[in-house]
Amino acid sequence: MTFDIKKIPFSRHGSYLSVSYLKRRKGLEEGLYLRNIRGGDDNDGAVFKLDVLADNEIVPFESILEPTYLELVSEHGSVKLVMEDVDNVYLSAENVGIRFTLVRKAYDNAFLKSDKSWQINVFSKKINFMTTILEGNLDVDAPWNVNGSKKVIIDFLPSVKTNKMRGILEEFTITYKNKELEQDFEVCHQKVKESFYSWEGKVLSTPEKYEQGKKQAAYITWSSMVRKEGKLTRSAMYMSKNWMTNIWSWDHCFNAMALLKHQPELAWDQLMIFFENQDSTGMLPDFINDEFAYWNCTKPPIHGWTVLWMLDRSENISNNHLEEIYTPLSKWTNWYFEYRDNNKNGFPEYYHGNDSGWDNSTVFSKGIPVESPDVCAFLVLQMEALEKIAQRLQKEEEARRWKQKQEELLTAFLDYFWKEDYFTAYVAGQQVKTGDSLLLFMPIVLGKKLPKDILNKLVEGLKDESRFLTDNGLATESVSSTYYESDGYWRGPIWAPSTMLIIDGLYRAGEVDFARELSKRFCNMANKNGMAENFNAVTGEGLRDRAFTWTSSVFLILANAYVNN
Repeated sequence: MTFDIKKIPFSRHGSYLSVSYLKRRKGLEEGLYLRNIRGGDDNDGAVFKLDVLADNEIVPFESILEPTYLELVSEHGSVKLVMEDVDNVYLSAENVGIRFTLVRKAYDNAFLKSDKSWQINVFSKKINFMTTILEGNLDVDAPWNVNGSKKVIIDFLPSVKTNKMRGILEEFTITYKNKELEQDFEVCHQKVKESFYSWEGKVLSTPEKYEQGKKQAAYITWSSMVRKEGKLTRSAMYMSKNWMTNIWSWDHCFNAMALLKHQPELAWDQLMIFFENQDSTGMLPDFINDEFAYWNCTKPPIHGWTVLWMLDRSENISNNHLEEIYTPLSKWTNWYFEYRDNNKNGFPEYYHGNDSGWDNSTVFSKGIPVESPDVCAFLVLQMEALEKIAQRLQKEEEARRWKQKQEELLTAFLDYFWKEDYFTAYVAGQQVKTGDSLLLFMPIVLGKKLPKDILNKLVEGLKDESRFLTDNGLATESVSSTYYESDGYWRGPIWAPSTMLIIDGLYRAGEVDFARELSKRFCNMANKNGMAENFNAVTGEGLRDRAFTWTSSVFLILANAYVNN
């Protein structure tokens, strides 16, 4: 199976290197680039532009992306790239060469290290590279000018005798350590194949008709892993190695869920990584990457829901695991009532749309802070999770307190937010009446905890084809709303997290047939249109970042556990 490099980047499990197709912008030509994705998504990470050479001239090429290699094919010959390990790119070519042109900034430079190697110091990206020719010739143009190279152009060229080229580009951050380099390209390729196929064998099984989606989801989740480094205390799955090169503090939950069955320890790592970056107040950062955590907002408290889901499906969560998460999860729950309840009425607020995860939802059209019913629903489930953990850990008094708190919050929240036949939100004490957002249906995540009449009204609204229900699933803003936009982020497009939360709530509420139908619609759409960040609700077209891990994970979960069950 091949992928479109313009939509899905080339990388491998554990690596901070990625090859992506970048559009033209100021100072950057359109084309294929080797990128360093450290430091988050504030920049594109472009390090080298890649071009194919024939007779020392740049020639057109097409890209073929397989899960384990990238091939650049011209009419003169082709170059294959393989990431044999997390810190290198092996190169193999016949009849052609490959050029790496540094996206140069101040102080960036290159110098001759040996008769076969040049070292490139990329100050601007906080990284170094060693380029080594194994067969053929290495031609480097890097004229020195005061305190850096005017330019750095590295050409890996085929041997005059054999017309073949083999080379390697290795990244390092501090000191290069000499090592024996593998000489056989196919041995390198075999290593990466073993890594990918081992991962693929552990992804959740799906019906045969979803084989295409499963393969893509397997590649995206495998290749979006990065090794622990800096603030990342455990191996972590990024949201993408395209543009969303961070982990957000609810995205990681869905990836943990998809890994649970066959890679339980890695699943636990995904869940815990945010709690190891938790503030002393209990707040979780909005997102983290290897270099920093971002604190200007956060994300909704779905972590208790996640723990309950995982406890229901795995016996691999030990008391040691529960001890590890109990105090952090308690602090995260209490944080909402201590620090996000301005008017002290017992109902926490979102200080920005980003806090909810639904950045530009119409619920936030009239200002902030917003009291939204979903946050209380999530906190009820979080308290239930804490109750169950406390029981497992024989903290009986604490379990009783969490049970009492969840019951009190459930009663109060229903009385405050439910208005005859719908949930509302408040800003400055006034009901929010802008648009028609699916966000106000999220309390269905409570399942049978909701009174039957409320549940029936929510289901009726979700089934209304003039509002949210489309052939592809649930739009995030009613298609009849004047605020609906086909590519309006949270004002229309279908998203994986909202889909997963609602389907699970429906399933636990006994609305199994409807949950199955929504699962099928989402999986059919993703299988056809890829693992995009979100989707046009009407056409199913993939939008924004086209290689998203939480979409991949939700696709796998739904196809495995909800479509036919």
